Amino acid sequence: MMLTNHKKKSKVGSRAPLLTLFLLLAGCADGATLLQESDRGGVVVYPFKGEQGAMLASFRKDALAVMKDKCGGAYTIIREGETKGRARVAGPVEGAQEVVQERRWGIEFRCK
Repeated sequence: MMLTNHKKKSKVGSRAPLLTLFLLLAGCADGATLLQESDRGGVVVYPFKGEQGAMLASFRKDALAVMKDKCGGAYTIIREGETKGRARVAGPVEGAQEVVQERRWGIEFRCK
């Protein structure tokens, strides 16, 4: 009986690093986020890379989908532009950590 319990603990313990790695990677890949919300619209933000530009960023489609879902269809973009980004430490490898500056684009919108 003790051997069976030990095996169960070992399986659960071996999954913990995988779960932690998944959560870390998911946290690094923030997509479009509804930052502010009201009955008539809100502000959605998404990350972009400088060389790619905000208009061609893969997360722009996600941001447009968030606005469409929030409004149930049609919306108007009030204004958009670069907003406050964030800095994060990348590189979990020993001795190879660096601070990465993430740029973000914000879109203020109103539902029609």
